[in-house]
Amino acid sequence: INHQYTVEQVLKITKALNDAGVPFIEVSHGDGLAGSSLQYGLSRTNEMELIEAAVSVADKSKIAVLLLPGIGTLHELKEAANLGAKMARIATHVTEADVAPQHIAYAKELGMETVGFLMMNHMAPVNKLVEQAKLMESYGADTVYVVDSAGYLLPNQVRERIHALKESVGINIGFHGHNNLSLAMANTLAAIEEGATRIDGSVRCLGAGAGNTQTEVLVAVCERMGIKTGVDLYKMMDLAEDIVAPILQVPQEITKDSLTLGYAGVYSSFALHAKRAAAKFGVDSRDILIELGKRKVVGGQEDMIVEVAAEIAKNNSKVALS
Repeated sequence: INHQYTVEQVLKITKALNDAGVPFIEVSHGDGLAGSSLQYGLSRTNEMELIEAAVSVADKSKIAVLLLPGIGTLHELKEAANLGAKMARIATHVTEADVAPQHIAYAKELGMETVGFLMMNHMAPVNKLVEQAKLMESYGADTVYVVDSAGYLLPNQVRERIHALKESVGINIGFHGHNNLSLAMANTLAAIEEGATRIDGSVRCLGAGAGNTQTEVLVAVCERMGIKTGVDLYKMMDLAEDIVAPILQVPQEITKDSLTLGYAGVYSSFALHAKRAAAKFGVDSRDILIELGKRKVVGGQEDMIVEVAAEIAKNNSKVALS
């Protein structure tokens, strides 16, 4: 929804999640603290106002924030902590954990629970993932995540990654999936079966690309499996139907663009940017995403989307002229 949350929406959603018993609620721009910009997309409301609002109605749930080093700084982290955020999720590319020690250490100083969030997990072999997870652990992270930012991983690949981390680190292991190939739930269950104990979800699948593992559905599936989450299923259903569904401009589904994200292994947040660039240059958004996948472009390189669109338009023009 292009980062267009209002304070009222965040108050309603947070209160309902809190009442349902969801333990952690992340409140940040989609690209983390300080992400509101022309590059990543401008927020409708200052995120600190949203964090403060969420904290004010969360008496059981803890408010978490996302920070990508290089976008967010220690200043924003401190401001969020002062407003009452209790968890810092420090996100880096899967091979770049070494940009995070300062942020993880400072979050610990501020008394926050810390998460090392290794994005675009499919872009590194398992041994490299293990190396990076160990770095996150050495910096003081309480949890390390396998993050399938592109919705590209298959269940066997998730199993392999979670199993390797379970064997190699002594901290909590989490999983964050995207549904671009309709595998978010299958991948999440594979992660749980291999020992992941921190699982991300989004109500009504509201998230980048085709969204994330659907929280209310996951609660129901966990109950079927005999896993006690402590989350009230009926309250989650009501929240999804009555509060979150009306926020979605269109129902969350696997479109040709989100399917291409998963197929090409491209960062899920690129979908809307690619759609806009395609319209501007008169090209197919799928061609943009496929080319971005070939170039192994990662989150933070949103400027490449326009560059690739312009190149494709130029090449198409040359073909037409010849």
